[in-house]
Amino acid sequence: MSEQIFTIATYDDAKDAYRHKDLRQALYDEGDVVMGDVLVNLHGDEHRSRRRLENRLFRRDTFQTYERDMFPSIIEDTLKPYVADGHAELVHLGHAMNMNLAAFTAGVDRPLGTPAETDHLYAYLMTFIEGATLAHYAGDKEEMKAKVQAALESWDTEFLAPSIERRKTLLAQSAAGEIAEGDLPRDVLTVLLRNQDNLSLPHYVLRREVAFYLLAGAHTSATAMVRASHHIFDWIAKHPEDVDKVECDRFFVQRCVWETIRMEPSSPVGMRWALEDVVLRDGTTVPKGSKVIIDLMAVNRDVSVFGADAADFNPYRELPDGVFPYGLSFGSGMHACIGQDLAGGVLPHEDTIENEHLFGLVSGVVQALVNHGARPDPNDPPEMSKTSRRPYWGRYPVLFTRPG
Repeated sequence: MSEQIFTIATYDDAKDAYRHKDLRQALYDEGDVVMGDVLVNLHGDEHRSRRRLENRLFRRDTFQTYERDMFPSIIEDTLKPYVADGHAELVHLGHAMNMNLAAFTAGVDRPLGTPAETDHLYAYLMTFIEGATLAHYAGDKEEMKAKVQAALESWDTEFLAPSIERRKTLLAQSAAGEIAEGDLPRDVLTVLLRNQDNLSLPHYVLRREVAFYLLAGAHTSATAMVRASHHIFDWIAKHPEDVDKVECDRFFVQRCVWETIRMEPSSPVGMRWALEDVVLRDGTTVPKGSKVIIDLMAVNRDVSVFGADAADFNPYRELPDGVFPYGLSFGSGMHACIGQDLAGGVLPHEDTIENEHLFGLVSGVVQALVNHGARPDPNDPPEMSKTSRRPYWGRYPVLFTRPG
């Protein structure tokens, strides 16, 4: 009997499905070489216990420390040579930039901090991304899986193992009272090592978990950064009256990022396996063992929720109460993206103070590009990727018109 597949294409039905306890993650089944046993692929009690642990790091006060005190210098240091050259290719720059930020969050040390080291870690990152998105890979999947496994082991030796040893030393010093709690790194690896007695994670799972946070933080944010930049460039070309808003209004840039994420989610679909017979919100019965596909491209463009122009980019979009401006791109329920606030920031209120607001990593990077006068290179137009079935930009050349 062939596998039964059920597709969900409306906002309310998708939100309900995401919260159903008998629908388990199915998106990364082919990418288990790097995604097997990581948080996003766990379910039930195992997922709940690890998420509860990692939530201790992924708190708003930690994100605010990252965004205000730590990330700005990383962003500017990464941008500096490109701005000096007056040009960059945004896809490469976006991954390098967000990789440096994600490495800090994941707990992957950069002892040299050189451009050569960045390029070396970047090569590993791009291989991990190929492994995570293996279902969409257009080439020989078994050959790619072997390449990813070899890269994971080599990366472990070069980057992860030294990072683990440094943290173990710091944790021992903290336990002995030799250093203060605040002197410990605030990253995923430290949290996992500190709680290893409770987790009992095999080393290969620890390796995958840290690699997952590195690739997820870098890849999804880089993709959103390039797409948001493209939409802003296009919007300004059509609405020159908003140039000042892009340059001076950080809330406007954040809305542009959210609108981009709504229209172009990092993954165009969500997938779930039915662990038991499941009755969907519309009354459809999904038999145990069937697959549910959440068509996010349709869900996030549901005209009954987002309006008649749901397929268009509009940072001024007005939404019904309770509807997120980024749609369901971050998921919902137990598997909502743990780094959602870090990447996208939080919703402002009428009395929100700008200096106290969390704008999110993607908005911060896009704002930095805008501040340096980034614009598309008129002599070198962008191109879509030819190696993935997903709608990614393959290259996006830009010029910088303002020196640092």
